[in-house]
Amino acid sequence: MEITEVRIKLIESAEDRLRGFCSVTFDDCFVVRDLKIIEGNNGPFVAMPSRKLTSNCYKCRTKNHLRASFCNHCGSQLKSDHIEHDSGGRAKLYADIAHPVNARCREMIQKRVIKELNHETELASQPGYRSRYDEDFNEETVAEPLHGDTPQGKTPPQTGGLRQDHGTDIPPTPHNQGINTEQESSDTSSGEFGKGIFD
Repeated sequence: MEITEVRIKLIESAEDRLRGFCSVTFDDCFVVRDLKIIEGNNGPFVAMPSRKLTSNCYKCRTKNHLRASFCNHCGSQLKSDHIEHDSGGRAKLYADIAHPVNARCREMIQKRVIKELNHETELASQPGYRSRYDEDFNEETVAEPLHGDTPQGKTPPQTGGLRQDHGTDIPPTPHNQGINTEQESSDTSSGEFGKGIFD
């Protein structure tokens, strides 16, 4: 397994320890988004994407965050004795959505992300800087090199056209502008538009 692309979205607020978010692409075919880059006591580190843990209300069974004192739906008071704690005594309020299963993989991800964080920080100081973090991932963009070179044999994606289900753009024309291409093809494929309406 190889990390083929890392995209960084820097956070400018100096008050928070959050330095930014990143997405990591593995083998040009699998993307994990929303990893956090946090400034720790020994330098920046990578936190995996996570979700808040919830519990069900004993009365109406609605999901509520573990720290909630009252149910969001029925207002019943919730019990707090079901919160698990880790070995350090801290409440476990979040669960990782995706994470490495061994230290070697975690180190590989962290080392690459920190390297790209430093590079992105340098780029951010230059005029005209724009982060690629929120750009779409598809076959054309996922294989692009990290530092802006255009890969040979790749055509940059077109913009401004209609997007079909398979992720390609169709340049706008007077005929297809503002309509759904999938619906259009099914309506006109037989060449008998409207047939059967008055039958």
